[in-house]
Amino acid sequence: MWRKSITLRLALYFGVASTTVLLAIGYVVGTEVERHFVELDRIELRGKMELVRHVLAKVRSAADIDGLPERMDDALTGHESLSVRIARPDGKPLFVTAGAIFPERLLKGRLVGKFPGTPELVSWEQDGHVFRGFATDAPTQAAELPVAVVAVAVTTEEHHRFMTVFYRSLWLAIAAGILSTGVLGWVAARRGLAPVREMTGVAQNITASRLDDRLPMASVPMELHDLATAFNDMLSRLEDSFRRLSEFSSDLAHELRTPIGNMMTQTQVALSRVRSAEEYREVLYSNSEEFDRLARMISDMLFLAKADNGLIVPRSETVDLANEIRELFEFYDALAEDRGVSMALIGEGTVSGERLMIRRAISNLLSNAINHTPRGRGISVRIERAGAGETRLTVENPGEGIAAEHLPHLFNRFYRVDRSRQRSTEGAGLGLAIAKSIVAAHHGTVHAFSAGGLTRFEIMFSALAPG
Repeated sequence: MWRKSITLRLALYFGVASTTVLLAIGYVVGTEVERHFVELDRIELRGKMELVRHVLAKVRSAADIDGLPERMDDALTGHESLSVRIARPDGKPLFVTAGAIFPERLLKGRLVGKFPGTPELVSWEQDGHVFRGFATDAPTQAAELPVAVVAVAVTTEEHHRFMTVFYRSLWLAIAAGILSTGVLGWVAARRGLAPVREMTGVAQNITASRLDDRLPMASVPMELHDLATAFNDMLSRLEDSFRRLSEFSSDLAHELRTPIGNMMTQTQVALSRVRSAEEYREVLYSNSEEFDRLARMISDMLFLAKADNGLIVPRSETVDLANEIRELFEFYDALAEDRGVSMALIGEGTVSGERLMIRRAISNLLSNAINHTPRGRGISVRIERAGAGETRLTVENPGEGIAAEHLPHLFNRFYRVDRSRQRSTEGAGLGLAIAKSIVAAHHGTVHAFSAGGLTRFEIMFSALAPG
């Protein structure tokens, strides 16, 4: 339950929190009501004590003392809930309300001296009835009784009955509130998690043909905005990867079909009639060239597959870039001379990495530049230091520019700016993809730029050692 239902978990948390708050509110309200009734009793008892003290203040003689019970009965007419006891300082009673019994702790704890404004009340129970009162001294004008001990009390039966009904209603209301907040918490949690269910629905509907579905960001709450953004970005990456995979599969099938088709056609033609040994040898030479092309393509694909899975870990050695480029110039000298293209190197620098892999990446860029440079023009290779210990290598050639929309895709496998070019006369379209994988394995980056009739490939080698 706790693992599967976030809605129920949030509802329970909300219910526990609201229960705690409601119980605390109930306790505070009950306490305040009780305190209010105590204050009402204090005010009432203080007024009754003032009444008794007023009667005692008129006592001037022994006759007044003897007539005190009659005067008190007259004064207390209509005050049935009030109990009064008047006694001498030695404890001998002068007047006691019928049936009233005052505890010793009340009399012993009486207030001596000036009558206070807020006396402390004492509560006790007698014959199933609860009383609340206090005692104090009251002066008279009689020489025989200069001070009398007066105790007053009121019954709190009405208060207790009210509090019983009040507490019953209060706790019933709190119980209903707890139940209601639990249900409302469940509803609120469920509604609050509606965007999560939308995300689930979108995820469940994702198929190879519906990778363009996205979460509507306008209806996503702030707390889930980052999650929804990451989810949409993930779908975009999946859509792009699936599209590229589909294109790659199609291009790969086409690339493999061309040499295989050529070999099948040549073989079938050769077998259509009896031929000389020399003619069969020519067919085998032609098939060998196609086999070489297939072998190179398969080797390149295996290299890229390892790169995609992080299986290429180059060795770390010091590579002299200028020396490697001069050797590549010698390697491509015949091809460049045949195409009427010159090559120039500017600058020097060293990087840390695997020499053969770096040489292969630069070779792919040089080969690409030679193939796309017009006759009579030249290729420029520049090596220079960049910030933070990085080294920049650029290969720049003149020629027909590349549209901006093609630049981000040049390093994709089998990608060609001009789809009409004969694939048989050029490479398989994996050179730039291999160059990018090699540079990435060396913690570097490679980018393409094209403007003003110049195309430039720029490799930024990191100062970090590969591995």
